Amino acid sequence: MKITRSTFLRMGLAAIAGLAVAPATALAQGRKKYVFATEGAFPPFNMTRPNGELYGFELDMLAEIAKRADFDYEVISQAWDGMIQGLIDGKYNAVVDSVSVTEKRLEVVDFSLPYTTGGSTFVVLKESGVELSGTGAFVDLDDTKATDAAITAIAGVLDGKTVGVHVSTIQADFLNKYLADKGVTIRTYQTGPEVYQDLLNGRLDAGIASVTNISAFLEKNTETAKATGPSFTGGVMGRGSAFVVQKGDAELAGLLSKALKSMSDDGTLVELSKKWFGMVVTPAL
Repeated sequence: MKITRSTFLRMGLAAIAGLAVAPATALAQGRKKYVFATEGAFPPFNMTRPNGELYGFELDMLAEIAKRADFDYEVISQAWDGMIQGLIDGKYNAVVDSVSVTEKRLEVVDFSLPYTTGGSTFVVLKESGVELSGTGAFVDLDDTKATDAAITAIAGVLDGKTVGVHVSTIQADFLNKYLADKGVTIRTYQTGPEVYQDLLNGRLDAGIASVTNISAFLEKNTETAKATGPSFTGGVMGRGSAFVVQKGDAELAGLLSKALKSMSDDGTLVELSKKWFGMVVTPAL
């Protein structure tokens, strides 16, 4: 099923009877408190200061959403691997961690409207000599012909090389589906920054991540690294990032989606995007 903006909203608002939902805490003044999980290690979406304070695009966005939707909230740090399972198990009410909407995830959780658009690509060191064709172009993985051509070209360059990726991500799914059987060695890491660190240290020939995350890395490493190859969307790469809620939690999905729509309409979402990414990566909702 192809995911559109309208289907995002329907999914977020569709209650499924009989499925447990982590209860929000009712405060004395009638406001509810929701607990959100994030990684705190995926710049510029979410990061952690030395004193333990969480900050970034998603933290600013959540603060504005809470004002508009009139609820209190707490954000806790969780390891990425197992974060969605923790949501399913009722450890928190939602996840805000640049989670892409995919068909596989929609089987077990629901999403709000998206707050960033999709797109993932490769990153290499300039001195490596690794150059992938199609840089700056977009390839929809639902377009079989375009995908086959792009993968053939990439495999020809990366054959015999090692590519690093954040474990349990859509980018890892992409590598396993399209390049694992084409001579490419895939090395997984528990966090995104570890991928970049090994790339800089020469332990990897390339890394793969979301375009927005790579942009944040390149801001600090312009002289040594570069993005290369097309940006892949659709298919296993999903259709943008959104809040994740428990299956059937129509109330919270609706609150988040309504506030996001309001922020999109008045330009607040675009301004936050420019602040943290230096460009507009948010969809018009």
